[in-house]
Amino acid sequence: MSKVKFGISPLTWTNDDMPELGGEIPLERCLTEMSEAGFTGTELGTKYPREPEVLVPLLKQHDLVLASGWYSGNLMKLTAEQEIEALQGHIRLLNAAGCKAMVFGEVSNTVHGDINTPLSQRVILTMDEWKTYANRLTTVSDYLLNEHGIKLSFHHHVGTICETEDDINMLMELTGPSVFLTLDTGHVTFAGGDPVTMIKRWGHRIGHMHFKDLRLDVMNAARDQDKSFLNAVLDGVFTVPGDGDVDYDDVFSALKERDYEGWLLVEAEQDPAKANPLTYAKLAYENISGYAKKYDL
Repeated sequence: MSKVKFGISPLTWTNDDMPELGGEIPLERCLTEMSEAGFTGTELGTKYPREPEVLVPLLKQHDLVLASGWYSGNLMKLTAEQEIEALQGHIRLLNAAGCKAMVFGEVSNTVHGDINTPLSQRVILTMDEWKTYANRLTTVSDYLLNEHGIKLSFHHHVGTICETEDDINMLMELTGPSVFLTLDTGHVTFAGGDPVTMIKRWGHRIGHMHFKDLRLDVMNAARDQDKSFLNAVLDGVFTVPGDGDVDYDDVFSALKERDYEGWLLVEAEQDPAKANPLTYAKLAYENISGYAKKYDL
């Protein structure tokens, strides 16, 4: 029996940070096409109802379950106790859906959602700020794991406080063992890192996986011209696994070595007017299921 399950984010159909991308695509079409492409799981998007009694049956109608859901954290500003209080509605939804991991990203001082701010302007933390942040994050993650059985899986992201390999290493070194990682193959590559290196170093603390591919020529142009993250997305920096320059043979080989179990979640934001969502969803499923079979995951 396979130890991995295949899911896809609604970002292929509708972009959360730029709602005008795919804004006209109804949720029903997103869910229908996810299932048609072969996926059995999804993550939350802006069009998803947040009431568990509405969302869970809706997904079930399409033979889908909720794999996880992004939470926009504000621990650079809030205390751990304040963040825990703010999390309660999200926790109820994840619990009702049977999710075992929460994708947590820090957004209180990010530049990735501002199309007018270049990536060079992202906030860099001091060591004292890292220590304070790590302590708060560990307190929140201890609560989630001990009280709800949910792994806080931190999502590094271009344009945020945790972007580079060094940032990821710092975060994981300073936090307790209850803090897990959502490793995103595209974001770590965009930040100049190597997903294989991260899998080999932190595989024992990877709680969730996001798969996207990356077009190096677009990435290099975005860096050279100091573009914003959203402009890089509009330029087509991301695509689905197997359609770009990330070496997925090496990625899956490393996951096999680490005996990874859990979701393989495709999260590849593109402009649906340029990249037909169903076409790319089918390509993504074909590619990642093929790699998983090849490496006996």
